[in-house]
Amino acid sequence: MAWPEDALSDGEVIVTSFRPHWKLLFIPMLWFLAGLVLVGIALAMDWISGAFLWVILLGVIGAALWFVVRPFVDWYTTRYVLTDERLITRTGLIAKSGVEIPLERITNVNFSQSVFERMLGAGDLLIESAGSAGQSEFSNIPHPDTFQTLLYKTREQRSIELSGSSAPTGEFKPHAADSIQKIADLRDQGLITEEEYEEKRQKLLDEI
Repeated sequence: MAWPEDALSDGEVIVTSFRPHWKLLFIPMLWFLAGLVLVGIALAMDWISGAFLWVILLGVIGAALWFVVRPFVDWYTTRYVLTDERLITRTGLIAKSGVEIPLERITNVNFSQSVFERMLGAGDLLIESAGSAGQSEFSNIPHPDTFQTLLYKTREQRSIELSGSSAPTGEFKPHAADSIQKIADLRDQGLITEEEYEEKRQKLLDEI
């Protein structure tokens, strides 16, 4: 689900966009497998039949809608979008909610990862901004350290543009974010090592 272009202002460019980390789907998948096992056991038991079997099946379907389908829809309809002007969060399929933070209002960005989250490439961001927004927490995002660096560099470029100065480090390259994500995918698939990923990531960040 691509970010709608009509949601952008004139001249606004998307730097990167992504959904929450896939680890949020791990527990729903366990519930799904448990439901399949329960249905299989119910069908294999000769003494479970008729109305009682339908009660079990309806119960499994109801549980699947709540514990499997609902979390997946929440994950799929949640988007984090960084443009060259603002940081946007959108979530919800029918009833939607969101947060927009202009880059020039961001004062501090902190990320945190547990050991397990670092192994998975997930973590949380805490963004402090001036104004009524205060603090905004972005939970379970992929590679929060990489995104933190990209956010800082994008904010710096935005500040330079607003001040009317020329960037000392050259022209901003939003395509670098896509390249970082691609090499992260290669690392997650085991096609490149962690050392190769870090080397290529740092090279791309230096080019921004």
